Amino acid sequence: MEFRGSLKNIQREWGNNVPLIQLRLDNGFVEPLQELMEKDLDIIIKPHHEKRSLNANAYLWVLCTKIAQVIRSSKDEVYEEMLQKYGVIYRDDDAPLTITVKANVDMSKIEGHWKFYHGNDLWKAYFMLKGTSEYDSKEMAHFLDMVIDEAKELGIETLPPAEIERLKQTWDSKAL
Repeated sequence: MEFRGSLKNIQREWGNNVPLIQLRLDNGFVEPLQELMEKDLDIIIKPHHEKRSLNANAYLWVLCTKIAQVIRSSKDEVYEEMLQKYGVIYRDDDAPLTITVKANVDMSKIEGHWKFYHGNDLWKAYFMLKGTSEYDSKEMAHFLDMVIDEAKELGIETLPPAEIERLKQTWDSKAL
């Protein structure tokens, strides 16, 4: 179960100094939570970040499909090419997530999106890229801008500038 809410109160349990935390949930039903009472739970608390617009994702796939038709490719191949050009690199503790493998390893068999960045005859190193389903609103807006530019260069009609601007303003209001 995943909920959005806020931290309401923090205090210490009498006698053993264990923190007791009270949460306020914006929405959610109490009944499923009652089943979890006194059970051992994995708990993650982190600041809320708005996700990217689902309209942005739908429009991205429309553009990938149109680009694929023009260049005689598949929408999945176009999507991967756009990730290679404009994708966001995963970061862990502010350092890029990388993998180094033997030069003959076929990276298409390793789950994820990988961008080659260095290597030789013996080994190759790759950055791991986020898929757009993991983008926040700001990342998705930038990525979509780049795909729109690619589509325009191929003569593909895109949404009118006013509509794109309206979508961006919505994203900006939700940006981190």
